Amino acid sequence: MNNVENIVYTVTDIATAKAIHIALLGVEPHTDQPYYVGFNVAGFEIGLTPQRPHSSVGAVAHIHVPDLRAALTEVRRAGATLASEPTQVAPGTKVATVTTPDDITLGLIEHTSSET
Repeated sequence: MNNVENIVYTVTDIATAKAIHIALLGVEPHTDQPYYVGFNVAGFEIGLTPQRPHSSVGAVAHIHVPDLRAALTEVRRAGATLASEPTQVAPGTKVATVTTPDDITLGLIEHTSSET
């Protein structure tokens, strides 16, 4: 069974979003970079990323899949549209996003290394 591994919020002001999350979660981020701020809460990743040109503000939950290409084929066959091609975001980690007919964006994440 695949599980939700993280949620990443795209924000217009990453510094303010970081301050709000520190106040709410009561923990400092484990990663604090201009391109990504990450918090680990009881093993669940909450990420903040700045809005980029031509991107929207919102949240994407990433669902862990054992085979990204196969999962993309399955969800596209079921009616989803590819929103972003598979991209390597860290060693051994690839992500992609799809959009449902109701305009919901879903993230898929695959780890090819021993780390998850």
